[in-house]
Amino acid sequence: MTSAAYRPEPERGPVPAPAHGEAGPAPARDGAGPSDDRTAAPVPTVLHVDMDAFYASVEIRRRPELRGRPVVVGSPGPRGVVLSATHDVRAYGVHAGQPVGRARRLCPQASFVAPDHDEYARVSGNVMEYLRTLTPVVEPLSLDEAFLDLSGALRRLGRDPARIGADIRARVADEQGITCSVGVASTKFVAKLAGATVKPDGLRVVRDDEVIAFLHPLPVDRLWGVGERTEAALTRLGLYTVGDIAHTPPATLCRALGQAAGRTLYALAWGRDERPVVPSEPERSIGTEETFPADVDDPDTIRRALLRLSGRTGARLRGAGLAGRTVTVKLRFSDFTTLTRSKTLREATDVGREIYTAACALHAALGLERARLRLVGVRVEHLVPGDRPRQLLLGERETGWAEVERAADAVRDRFGGHALAPASLLPGTPAAPPPRPPRTGR
Repeated sequence: MTSAAYRPEPERGPVPAPAHGEAGPAPARDGAGPSDDRTAAPVPTVLHVDMDAFYASVEIRRRPELRGRPVVVGSPGPRGVVLSATHDVRAYGVHAGQPVGRARRLCPQASFVAPDHDEYARVSGNVMEYLRTLTPVVEPLSLDEAFLDLSGALRRLGRDPARIGADIRARVADEQGITCSVGVASTKFVAKLAGATVKPDGLRVVRDDEVIAFLHPLPVDRLWGVGERTEAALTRLGLYTVGDIAHTPPATLCRALGQAAGRTLYALAWGRDERPVVPSEPERSIGTEETFPADVDDPDTIRRALLRLSGRTGARLRGAGLAGRTVTVKLRFSDFTTLTRSKTLREATDVGREIYTAACALHAALGLERARLRLVGVRVEHLVPGDRPRQLLLGERETGWAEVERAADAVRDRFGGHALAPASLLPGTPAAPPPRPPRTGR
């Protein structure tokens, strides 16, 4: 099962050990090592926070019996892929995006766990909410990592970036039960690399006068934009480290790589990165998808999938304090042909039941006659604040599915994502008939 809103955790290659005097992989929770009195140099204010093996860490937190064991999170079935793995598993060659079947062959002793995207979204939301209490300038890159710019918050938080990073690590560990690694620098590029050198569960600060000594020994593939082809081109020029690139004339790099890539890599090799931390924009749509283990043509199975996806979408809308007016269904056939159909509702909604009703109507209107489907998705667009007042229709009840689903949210928040579900989603239960559109509101 995959989700449009989720992507596999990026793999990170081997990283060099911290230089002398830098913070190591696991500094004490109550501090960040000796303070640095070099106040004459600018204080680095860009932080990169990266949760370690995020999906796997969340599963271990929920299932203490997995602690200390190799864990792989991946969708089951012949089309399943690895989404996350503990660091000990990666030593066997297991990595994100790899087929689960190959991962089983490489590390058969690992515990393989099906993903729970709702739980990952909830934990990620808690972490991002905490980060925004430090500064409003937070740029999430994915569920498990974000940049922060503390330049406007140093007076309130204190001028020691190492202690701020240590506080973040301690707070995430205490409240969420997972670890994170933090890199601190004056640019996004160096901050991200700094955190990568001390994963897992580490903190590293790279001050402005340390940037060159930190960057230049690194291999060229640590630079953003250097993939296999670019690395091969640099190797042909005899360039193996970031320092080699820094001491190569920009004109030579541009001839070999093109103007844009050559100039960008030269600037990064000297630690120059002008990109600011950009706070996340409001979401334009919220939804999720599911890829079936095998192609499906059974209407009951498809309706169950639509019910499951609609419920998740409604929960995510409520969690974000949003509602939407347009429901979109995505259908991908066995030959990878993809159709989308949309329906605009009378009012914005965050109720999974109403989303499901619209999704079923869109699916039925296509008249597919048992066409074989590979994937289905449900998405809600044209988002508005979810707490806007709504005019009741004549004869409409004051409570209904909206209140039922909010109560279910509270149960799942306390007891876990699988604590409560519609009866028709339980194994061996017949699928419910297609819902009828309500005559009046909710």
